[in-house]
Amino acid sequence: MGFEKFGRKSFASQTKVESFVEYLAKGELSGTQCKSCGKQYFPPRADCAECLGNEMDWFKIEGTGNLVSFTKAGFAPTGFEADVPYTLALADFNGIKVFGRLDSSIPKEEVSVGMALQINILNLPDGQLSYEFVKS
Repeated sequence: MGFEKFGRKSFASQTKVESFVEYLAKGELSGTQCKSCGKQYFPPRADCAECLGNEMDWFKIEGTGNLVSFTKAGFAPTGFEADVPYTLALADFNGIKVFGRLDSSIPKEEVSVGMALQINILNLPDGQLSYEFVKS
């Protein structure tokens, strides 16, 4: 399975971290962790920016996170025009910052910094895979 299966619109067919999509297919959102220094990354990286190591392990991002920041997108880049408006969010899962979209069914008056979130893996109608944040 290649990276072209990730997201509503994928612009990359190959990466050094395409296992990310295989984990999504198993219902898991994953990041990478350097085997040398232990630095964790999301989005996953194939090479460590801390110690320049290139041996990485995968780890599952799970549990309850907290909303750190968010913004509502009223305009979208090519390929995402039909999705607007949507809310982009940054959430903290035990020190790992994860960027993604908020579930569009969450009323805007309920969205606030600090709210508890969980990760929901999405199997999109066109066969693509993605993830979003849902209320915990």
